[in-house]
Amino acid sequence: MAEPHILKRREVIDALRRGTVPRRGLELFAVGIDRYVIGVDLDLDAAAAGRGAFKAIRGEYGTGKTFFARWLEHRAREADFATALVQISETETPLSRMETLYRRALESLQTREWGEGAFRSLIDRWFFDLEEEAMETEGLDQSAPEGVALAVGALLEKRLADVSATHPQFAAALRAIHDARLAGDHAIAEGLLSWLMGQPNVGADIKRAAGIKGDLDHFGASGFFRGLLAVLRQTGRRGLVLVLDEVETIQRVRADSREKSLNALRQLIDDLDAGNYPGMVVIITGTPLFFDGPQGVRRLPPLEQRLHVDFSGDPRFDNPRAPQIRLLPFDRARLLDVGRRIRALFPASSPAARARIDALVTDDLLTTLADGITGKLGGKVGIAPRIFLRKLVLDLLDKIDLFDDYDPHRHFKLVVDAADMNAEERAVAGIERSVDDIALDLPDP
Repeated sequence: MAEPHILKRREVIDALRRGTVPRRGLELFAVGIDRYVIGVDLDLDAAAAGRGAFKAIRGEYGTGKTFFARWLEHRAREADFATALVQISETETPLSRMETLYRRALESLQTREWGEGAFRSLIDRWFFDLEEEAMETEGLDQSAPEGVALAVGALLEKRLADVSATHPQFAAALRAIHDARLAGDHAIAEGLLSWLMGQPNVGADIKRAAGIKGDLDHFGASGFFRGLLAVLRQTGRRGLVLVLDEVETIQRVRADSREKSLNALRQLIDDLDAGNYPGMVVIITGTPLFFDGPQGVRRLPPLEQRLHVDFSGDPRFDNPRAPQIRLLPFDRARLLDVGRRIRALFPASSPAARARIDALVTDDLLTTLADGITGKLGGKVGIAPRIFLRKLVLDLLDKIDLFDDYDPHRHFKLVVDAADMNAEERAVAGIERSVDDIALDLPDP
């Protein structure tokens, strides 16, 4: 495999310094997920063939659900899918509000070519391809603007026929955007594009240009997802992978909202099976309590029946093709493997610094660091990766790179306290923050 670009390596290391999951480059240090590839690729193949697919990912904190979801997004983009990751929130992104899911999905949409603003770029590509194809019409006089406009219009209607069949207003907005661009009315074009993305509060005069009114609602969003899938196919994408992360948050909402969310999830699965979203793969992530507890999936028996998998056997024989898969906690071997990969990935500032890193950050030192952190976390390796990688970068790799005389064997002392951990890590480790940990900004007497 070719050496990863220095910018990607820096992006990965920068995220690890902050203790966050990198947006890109996860494939460079992902370990222990090869067993799931066959199931992931099976779902991608089904979507590429025009079907819908669904997968539930379960795991305790520290098993890397978000990491796995982002790795899966990378794999999908490399296979020419568009991807979107939506973090479910009881206030901002409730699972029961399809219009909110759609808007967040469009805001986070990515393709292999575009990591930011992918929807706008896709629409630009859609119109460009349309005009290029129209210019190749047999017998077209390209010097006659009226003839070119007619050819583009005819092809536009032909392409919009597929979109109109899924949602007429989606097609109407695309048609009006094209007309506004031809007329040089960029305000109308941009406003309608925002409306297509599900953004609220678009002016009535802008919507009037396309003969539409009102904001996107729950049922309209379902049609917009189908319109989006049609546009993706027409621009060379094989489909869409939509990740709904942390669905367990719906357990904390009011009972009526929770029931709506569970039913919306059941309806989404049924719509995928019925072929209502051709080319879409929906992935949800959640804790075991969400799938097995009294306030989660079990509250809706039809949903429980669709997602149930027996996990009582040996994890080695888990079926990656099942509708629900479980991620296993990190063990010591995987932790050390990740450490070695990050050591190799670290962008040293000079050849001399690289040599010092290779000489000083030995496998024995990685083992000492991993065992030390795990010991301070009560022997729970599963919650160690984030802290392990942060300490490795900040206290070992960075300092060796920056200071010629830094020797971790003499200068490094491992300290892990409550301030190093997030709430989930403290809870799993059984560590509570006391009032003495709270900094108070008091005036001088």
